[in-house]
Amino acid sequence: MSSDIKVDLCIIGAGSGGLSVAAGAAQMGASVALVEKGAMGGDCLNTGCVPSKALIAAAHVAATHREGAAFGIGAAEPVIDFAAVNAHVHDVIAGIAPHDSVERFEGLGVQVIQAAGQFTGRDTVVAGDTCIRARRFVVATGSRPFVPPIPGLDDVNVLTNESIFNLTERPAHLVVIGGGPIGLEMAQAHRRLGCRVTMVEGLKILGKDDPELVDVVRQRIVAEGIDVREGASVSAVAPDGPGVAVNVTSDGNSEIIKGTHLLMAVGRAANVDGLGLDDAGITYSRRGIEVDDRLRTSNKKVFAIGDVAGGYQFTHVAGYHAGIVIRNALFRLPAKADHTAVPWVTYADPELANVGLTEAQAREKGLPHTVLRSAFKDIDRARAERATEGLLKAVVGPKGRVLGAGIAGARAGELILPWVLAVQGRLRIKDLTSVIAPYPTLSEITKRAAGSWYTPGLFSERTRRVVRFLSRFG
Repeated sequence: MSSDIKVDLCIIGAGSGGLSVAAGAAQMGASVALVEKGAMGGDCLNTGCVPSKALIAAAHVAATHREGAAFGIGAAEPVIDFAAVNAHVHDVIAGIAPHDSVERFEGLGVQVIQAAGQFTGRDTVVAGDTCIRARRFVVATGSRPFVPPIPGLDDVNVLTNESIFNLTERPAHLVVIGGGPIGLEMAQAHRRLGCRVTMVEGLKILGKDDPELVDVVRQRIVAEGIDVREGASVSAVAPDGPGVAVNVTSDGNSEIIKGTHLLMAVGRAANVDGLGLDDAGITYSRRGIEVDDRLRTSNKKVFAIGDVAGGYQFTHVAGYHAGIVIRNALFRLPAKADHTAVPWVTYADPELANVGLTEAQAREKGLPHTVLRSAFKDIDRARAERATEGLLKAVVGPKGRVLGAGIAGARAGELILPWVLAVQGRLRIKDLTSVIAPYPTLSEITKRAAGSWYTPGLFSERTRRVVRFLSRFG
């Protein structure tokens, strides 16, 4: 039996962005309808951030078993129960799921409609048997794995992030197409869990990151036994018994790489199909929905956030967008999204984290800048933990304003936060040098890098002359 409802806010998509808007708006007194055709929590909880980091954590434990000798602990090849690893991954998902559940959101007063949502007009969405009218709408449908039209793909079993976490048997040889963050994280995790891994990348791995920092990660994964093929294209795939044969071309030479499993990790595509966006007067493309600085679509009653908005595809950006939408939709404040200080992290080992401008981007923009470096090998805590790979690079403007930073090394994702604050707050390097860092911690790398800004002047001949002059006065 059909029903009509009218609410303040209708949200399509119960991923991290949609859930954040729904929870915030409902607790602030707005009436909210939340439409989701799939699993609550979206990609992040079910097939993305959460399962991938759980798998990476298991792989880290396996690697630790192998690396004990340097600490005086007998190294041993770990016994890996891949089915148990899979159970660990799904146990982590299950532990978080209640926070994103239908029951929790209905308890907050949200009307949850478990059906596909589609616009039938500029101010109407139909989901199942329910017709929803709202003052404002939010499209938060996220993205899905992009699978390129490679000849032969229809004839083989192709894994993506949506299916790889269902494996309960360890792949003997995993071929990964794509050397971006997802491909690299999964390649290293599976290698550490005992799989043979070949990674094929058309250009350079982690191509959006600073090449000097990427090289730190590259050296590690190659040392761990991953066969990395950069500048290599895949022209076709074909079945090879129960496995797959991948035709790879590099430097004009072709070869067949045979594997038992194939993971496609070449990017993401915005989920815009089947939403009735044309009927709502919303402009969009394959990249996503077009939005202005306030995240409004061409239909000003409708906002788009997260991956589907065509920008950064990170959970933390979707959460940030949620706050912008709430201020606009509920409080009518002209809040604008500012993506200047969006951090991103590749959770390899060592991790690679960035915020703001890279050295190359500052150069391309013609901005005068200085690059500060600090190596992990110079940090006492890193030496104590034998985590001396990598460095921190900071890009600083002529008056000391922090333009960006990148870190390749142990726990880089944690260490990037003060640099995010510096870029967002337009801080100067002196603001980081004046901070007292606890000793011994890896966070000293920030203070050391910031302090190097003053080294040329502080230890100059001019400073020596001043010190000698003042010493005459007792």
